[in-house]
Amino acid sequence: MPTLSEADSKALLASHGLPVAGERQVATADEAASAAGELGFPVVCKLGGDSIAHKTERGLVRLNLADAAAVRAAATELLAAARPDDGEVHVLVAPMVKGNRELIAGLHLDPQFGMTVMLGVGGILAEAVADVAFRLAPLTERDAFDMIDDLATQALLGPFRGEAAVDRDQLAAVLLALSRAAEADPRIVGADLNPLIVTADGAPVAVDALVELTEDGTERADGPRPETTERPTEEQFRALFEPRGIIIAGASTHPGKFGFVTLHNLLAGGYSGQIFATNREGSEVLGVPTVPDVTDLPHGEADLIFLCTPAAANPQILRDAASIGVKAAFITSAGYGEAGEEGLKAQQELKELAAELGMLVAGPNGQGVVSTPARLCAQIVAPIPPAGRIGVASQSGNFVSSFENYAVQTGVGLSRAVSAGNAINVTVPDYLDFYAGDDATAVGLAYVEGIQDGRTFAERMRSVAERKPVVVVKGGATAGGQRAAASHTGSLASDDRVFDGMARQAGINRAATVEEAFEAAATFATQPLPQGNRVVIMTTVGGWGVAAADAISHTSLQLAELPEDLFASIDGLLPPRWSRNNPIDLAGGETRDTIPEIIDLVTKHPDVDAVIYLGIGIQSNQAALLRAGGFYPDHGLERMAGFHEAQDARYAEAACDASDAYGKPVLVATELAVTHPDNPGPRTVRERGRLAYSSANRAVAALDHLWRHQQWRRARGLDGTS
Repeated sequence: MPTLSEADSKALLASHGLPVAGERQVATADEAASAAGELGFPVVCKLGGDSIAHKTERGLVRLNLADAAAVRAAATELLAAARPDDGEVHVLVAPMVKGNRELIAGLHLDPQFGMTVMLGVGGILAEAVADVAFRLAPLTERDAFDMIDDLATQALLGPFRGEAAVDRDQLAAVLLALSRAAEADPRIVGADLNPLIVTADGAPVAVDALVELTEDGTERADGPRPETTERPTEEQFRALFEPRGIIIAGASTHPGKFGFVTLHNLLAGGYSGQIFATNREGSEVLGVPTVPDVTDLPHGEADLIFLCTPAAANPQILRDAASIGVKAAFITSAGYGEAGEEGLKAQQELKELAAELGMLVAGPNGQGVVSTPARLCAQIVAPIPPAGRIGVASQSGNFVSSFENYAVQTGVGLSRAVSAGNAINVTVPDYLDFYAGDDATAVGLAYVEGIQDGRTFAERMRSVAERKPVVVVKGGATAGGQRAAASHTGSLASDDRVFDGMARQAGINRAATVEEAFEAAATFATQPLPQGNRVVIMTTVGGWGVAAADAISHTSLQLAELPEDLFASIDGLLPPRWSRNNPIDLAGGETRDTIPEIIDLVTKHPDVDAVIYLGIGIQSNQAALLRAGGFYPDHGLERMAGFHEAQDARYAEAACDASDAYGKPVLVATELAVTHPDNPGPRTVRERGRLAYSSANRAVAALDHLWRHQQWRRARGLDGTS
């Protein structure tokens, strides 16, 4: 890619508001000495030219030149170092900007998401440290400040070695200037400000700049924009998720075939609509009569057809289904885009047919669809999840199963779940968009891998997040899409870093693992959003509280300072040995009513935004040992075991009641949720429809997702504030 000289790069970016140091471009050593005298010593001299990209690597920079003689000598050396392929060269003379901190900022044209703006730790350690943040251009002011907050090395931005803290307003102005330049000049495909020196008074100054342009001066392409299909209508989505009747095409008497398993799961799930089935022999399957052909079925009785048939048979089946009023289809068949050129051709023909018929076609190569409000479980795998308010959409059918399994384990159920398969005309964002307007769904949960049209994906997801929370876990989080570029900015970019920045910008709650994703979604579905980030930890054992406090220190949450009135109230209920701080370590001083009273006191206090309660189930654990220890029920053990179990159930009720009463998240965590799920503590939490977290760390991570989403909404005035 052609590049502009440093002087021309700076001039272009400065025209959009980039702060740069005053400098002179000269042709001779004498002119360099004269320019240095005008600027004031000390100065820097560099050899510049449109074909010189990396001056430092070639030794074409001279620093800290203190007088005219030093400048003249340096300029002479630099001009002599020019190569024939450098083209026309010049000497750039600039003030010697000093500071102990270097940042890097720039523009990067990502192959999936188009033009992005980057900020990171700069200088010679830029690639080694790789502390960077990306956002899609154009930036808002809020985006620019979010990028600054995203850097892990925040200590570098505060007061440092006697120098002032970085002026965040000026740093944001640098990022916004880059964004404006990219928006105004479609020839720009990259830019690099490295270093961006932070002066002693905290001002960031670009002392080096490089702008890349398109090869022939034409407009860049801001990411791929493949042909897209229209989002299905509400009527079509209702046909998929709440059909009046369903047809299983290719029903089989063989228990190992998809056509048997799907019909079995549909019947086992208790679907109450009409069920029809086709089978070439017309055999009865699981008590359901079949017909040889879809056209043998009554018109207008079924909205959805589920195809368990060979790919070659599917086009005619879809035509026949449309002729009897079917509005949606789910195709399990493989042999399409994943199967080479012939499969791709068949997939394109299927896509065109769906458009021609005006039919929602989910898949192909999908594992099924679940809709608990309709008691619909049409899928080729188990299990049937409990009803709840999480809407799942996944590019991988296996992860639909994973989320369903977590729903069974935790008791926090699903509203809808669908495997997008090859997504010929219904994509993961389409499903999430439907969930955002679905009364049965409180939160969208998605697994994604490849994203062809990153810009459209980001736009769609932002629209979803503005209406309901959305949690995404991404597979393939590696630098596979990295593009070689002349700038440091390009070398620091990767699919995952750009995706992460896009997710934060679009309001996506990105989870690192499938477990974290489900727990975040389950928390959105069952807990109110916090109004602030002040958290109180209640614990029956000090060590658990310490671990929870450590976890909070790595998030956007903070441990609340105990207000004097709350401290006094707690102090009146606990013995002097309690921790007298947050975390509130009860120190074994609780009586029959202490925990419910303190949970209520803490949760209702206006200076507390959320509560994490640790240690539930300990008494019931002892009760289990009393029952199994060989002395039960004598020695009063029956009465004591019953008391312990009733107390833990009561504590769980108190946590849920306080959350409901005061509209604040109260999270209960114990490893017993996994090791002994029938323990009355975690069991009662599940019975109240909430998630019992298996550790304090996981509760903290889930709560952090809630607070980050609330911050995102608040910054955009979506909760009535701004």
